[in-house]
Amino acid sequence: MTPLKPYLIRSIYEWIIDNDLTPHLLVNAEFSNAILPQQLVEDGKILLNIRPEAIQGLSLGNAEIEFNARFSGKPLHIVVPMAAVMAIYAQENGKGMIFDQEDEGSDETPPPETKPPTRPTLRIVK
Repeated sequence: MTPLKPYLIRSIYEWIIDNDLTPHLLVNAEFSNAILPQQLVEDGKILLNIRPEAIQGLSLGNAEIEFNARFSGKPLHIVVPMAAVMAIYAQENGKGMIFDQEDEGSDETPPPETKPPTRPTLRIVK
């Protein structure tokens, strides 16, 4: 089964844009495969404005979010693994969704193994 998180992010992003608000992504910047402007990382997190006027080439994929942006005048291709996204919300009113980082990957976890039933045993109690 495909993870739900990318679908939620895409739908909330669309809702925010449709209401002329500013979408922001809160990202855990400590993921090794994330490409982010390190000078803006605070406490291992970064807040990214992903309004269409602020970025170019936005791709909200199932595995990662990618776009091009300028930081301090320098162009940078941003790559955010889906697991690194902590929240998406509208800057103006704070409405959106926060994702539980502890449950990350829970959609891919196999069901727990079950032991076959054992036969009852008898023992003598004195």
